[in-house]
Amino acid sequence: MAANLCGWTLQSPSLYNFRRPTVRSSFIRSSSSSSSSSNGNLPIKESFSGKSEADVVVIGSGIGGLCCGALLARYGQDVLVLESHDQPGGAAHSFEIKGYKFDSGPSLFSGLQSRGPQANPLAQVLDALGESLPCSKYDSWMVYLPEGDFLSRIGPTDFFKDLETYAGLSAVQEWEKLLGAILPLSSAAMALPPLSIRGDLGVLSTAAARYAPSLLKSFIAMGPKGALGATKLLRPFSEIVDSLGLKDPFIRNWIDLLAFLLAGVKSDGILSAEMIYMFAEWYKPGCTLEYPIDGSGAVVEALVRGLEKFGGRLSLKSHVEHIVIENGTAVGVKLKNGQFIRARKAVVSNASMWDTLKLLPPGALPDSYVNNVNTTPQCESFMHLHLGFDAEGIADDLEIHHIVVNDWDRGVDADQNVVLISVPSVLSPNLAPPGKHVLHAYCPGTEPFSLWEGLDRRSAEYKNLKSQRSEVMWRAVERALGPGFKREKCEVSLVGTPLTHQRFLRRNRGTYGPAIEAGKGTFPGHSTPIPQLLCCGDSTFPGIGVPAVAASGAIVANSLVPVSKHSELLDAIGL
Repeated sequence: MAANLCGWTLQSPSLYNFRRPTVRSSFIRSSSSSSSSSNGNLPIKESFSGKSEADVVVIGSGIGGLCCGALLARYGQDVLVLESHDQPGGAAHSFEIKGYKFDSGPSLFSGLQSRGPQANPLAQVLDALGESLPCSKYDSWMVYLPEGDFLSRIGPTDFFKDLETYAGLSAVQEWEKLLGAILPLSSAAMALPPLSIRGDLGVLSTAAARYAPSLLKSFIAMGPKGALGATKLLRPFSEIVDSLGLKDPFIRNWIDLLAFLLAGVKSDGILSAEMIYMFAEWYKPGCTLEYPIDGSGAVVEALVRGLEKFGGRLSLKSHVEHIVIENGTAVGVKLKNGQFIRARKAVVSNASMWDTLKLLPPGALPDSYVNNVNTTPQCESFMHLHLGFDAEGIADDLEIHHIVVNDWDRGVDADQNVVLISVPSVLSPNLAPPGKHVLHAYCPGTEPFSLWEGLDRRSAEYKNLKSQRSEVMWRAVERALGPGFKREKCEVSLVGTPLTHQRFLRRNRGTYGPAIEAGKGTFPGHSTPIPQLLCCGDSTFPGIGVPAVAASGAIVANSLVPVSKHSELLDAIGL
């Protein structure tokens, strides 16, 4: 699992365009170079060249787009993934400055090395591609709450000790009641592998018929009461919490925090199925968290290897100006340089719903569809702080992850209230020079774009606002790292704002994605009113977060091939 908790950040190394000459990636190649990277990774071309057509053209190389493209290549389709920037991965890429290798997105994962029907959707895609992802395992993270600071361990028992210390016996009893009610539901929530889903009636064969026995077995095992509870999987998680009579303030706040980090909404807006999946990953015996040994960029590298292994193509610095429509059908794309690339079977957009709209000519979509997109609520944006610093004076037992909540009463979705910190060099020392640490702190999807809208990024006003709005992250870092950390000793210090999201990730208003609350709306499907135009990513079902966007890419890929090929793939990977 890797969700909003691990997809907190959205940005590009060009977030820090004033340092542009020092930014490097193992993926970057000049168009005339054929040399391999320092760590033996793939040669990838910058700027489009070669065949100006493909079976499927994918716009954007985020995790959703790469999962879609790589699986289509695995299915034997001729695939071309077009990326506007100079390295792949979208919000999930990593970048290097002065020997420090920074994550720009996912940093907290679980289930990456799991296999089978209940595995993380991303792990299922990697399995289908024959790609492995070496990881370090751990089971704890630091939390800094109004009640106190403590090391929170995942698993079924350790958290009870923290609850008793910081919240009291009533909280322990309520947490035990919650786990007792929802963990039995996890078998139903996880019984249908996302890789089995497709967007047509073929799903009756690849999912419904194939997994009906296991679903039925799950319902029988749960008994009448459990089976009734399973009917709430597609309802807001708060309904389950309310039905259990949970009232302890700490428990309610903690649940809201987990929900917000998972999907950008509180417990009254998140699907119960999502939360139950997360609880099963974190609060069952033997569970662990994972971090890729070579950083989150290793996830992107693995997907690109899979894409190219099966003959797919990735073209960097290939900005799509618009989607070409002929006779009401999507037939290809036109690049910024004027080149037309034909899509014989489909165009897949990995852009957000709002940004996909901008790629289409006026009148191409029904007014009702356009209105639905324009009125879909958005999550706010982010503030980021990337630091590279000397480890001298920092505790040897420093945790990789830290969460700071300043005030429960303001709500976990209030701006400047929750700060997340990742220090991946704790587990992967190769991400920083010897004796150094690399750190990423951020305010997760709570920074109002309205504060930044219209500002000139070169102006004193913008620089002053950056300084003011980043202070809460600096204070959180100082709290987490202790007195041995000094701001002025940082060798790399970079601040990102919502305007960087808007500009360099081409995200409408710098948003993290749609703020669609369970019970009030549903994430759109993957088809559009335009034949041969499909969408994947966080603007489509199942929603926001790494597992969700990986699943969305897989669903689109499955939908574009015959049921027989889809079933063969499921058989090949043991699903």
